[in-house]
Amino acid sequence: MNIPEIDITRAHSLLTEGSATFVDVRDSASYQEAHIPGALHLDNSTVQSFLDDTDKDSTVVVYCYHGNASMGATGFLQEQGFTAASSMSGGFVAWSDAGLESRAGTST
Repeated sequence: MNIPEIDITRAHSLLTEGSATFVDVRDSASYQEAHIPGALHLDNSTVQSFLDDTDKDSTVVVYCYHGNASMGATGFLQEQGFTAASSMSGGFVAWSDAGLESRAGTST
């Protein structure tokens, strides 16, 4: 399976445009500490509602710590019918290192 990747510059453009759903697959504590504004935290307890409630043709950007686990999560979303899911290269570490905005807490 070919897992599409996008870099943080393109991901930031999608965030600014409001044209993508961002999905954070890191652990809950990391998500609460800081995450991309508007990102949904996806874990075992939230994945089914995400699958049920999200348009399979919408643009989805998946990220983790460094861009490795998000590849598997993106592949899983593709298997579930998501046609425009991509993994963010470099993950949240690259996003943070670039000085891009983030939020703390559970609210988006």
